[in-house]
Amino acid sequence: MEMEYVKLGNTGLDVSRICLGCMSFGEAGKWTHPWVLNEQDSRPIIKKALELGINFFDTANIYSHGTSEEFVGRALKDYAKRDEVVIATKVFFRMHEGPNGAGLSRKAIMSEIDNSLLRLGTDYVDLYQIHRWDYHTPIEETMEALHDVVKAGKARYIGASAMYAWQFLKALHTADKHGWTRFVSMQNHLNLIYREEEREMMPLCKEEKIGVIPYSPLASGRLARAWSETTYRSQTDQAQKMKYDATAEADRLIADRVTAIAESRGVPRAQISLAWLLQKEAVTAPIIGATNIKQLEEAAGSVAIKLSEEEIASLEELYVPHKVVGAL
Repeated sequence: MEMEYVKLGNTGLDVSRICLGCMSFGEAGKWTHPWVLNEQDSRPIIKKALELGINFFDTANIYSHGTSEEFVGRALKDYAKRDEVVIATKVFFRMHEGPNGAGLSRKAIMSEIDNSLLRLGTDYVDLYQIHRWDYHTPIEETMEALHDVVKAGKARYIGASAMYAWQFLKALHTADKHGWTRFVSMQNHLNLIYREEEREMMPLCKEEKIGVIPYSPLASGRLARAWSETTYRSQTDQAQKMKYDATAEADRLIADRVTAIAESRGVPRAQISLAWLLQKEAVTAPIIGATNIKQLEEAAGSVAIKLSEEEIASLEELYVPHKVVGAL
């Protein structure tokens, strides 16, 4: 089983077709999920990812309030050469109380990039992403600050995440107008049971040659296990309940199709769900979260699976519109 590599959007940067999402790693506590793995348990997963050929790691300053960045930085320093890995992190959410503790102002961006670099133990990140749209800061201020971060050598590329297509186009236009650094990637919410991004964002990314790195590709695990099966995360993660519970009955029918195809091929459900994403035009690398080695190995194995047109049609035909989440 060999990992595949592709360019990230309209750049020369080579990334693995699977990206390891690092929200699963960190110290449980304030502003975090109760199901995250501590440093001792997260290190073997990061090491295994490297052994499987994964060179793309995505975290954020807010994940476990900075401790995800710390764990990832130390593990990658021990297990890999810096130039061989692609490290992505994000900025937007509140990192301290009081004024200027969140958002995408010049002050916040300049402070948070330095804080992230300190936690990661590196001089630069490969991809610096805005985690959400900031409705309270002019986009010109945000784009110029990000441009200056790149020019200072603290980030190689910039990306965006979870917004409306009109907002993303406005940001791209602002960068083009002023000759500032352009976003090269979009980290959006896309999977078999949430496909609202196909209406506007995906065509925009294709047209603008933006690399798409979807988060929640397995719908927080719902597309990787029996529908009736529960996990500690599924019982405690309020975000996934908000995203998927309202359409659970319709979504279950799609999950049944995943199960049928997986059983006919003799492969795990997760591989079918990820293979569907990997065959979507503009998708560069789904961001998968893993809390054990088996999940990681299954995800890496999805790269080798090519679905037929009939299988794709079967997986897609039962989709019903969902309330937009992620961009808000």
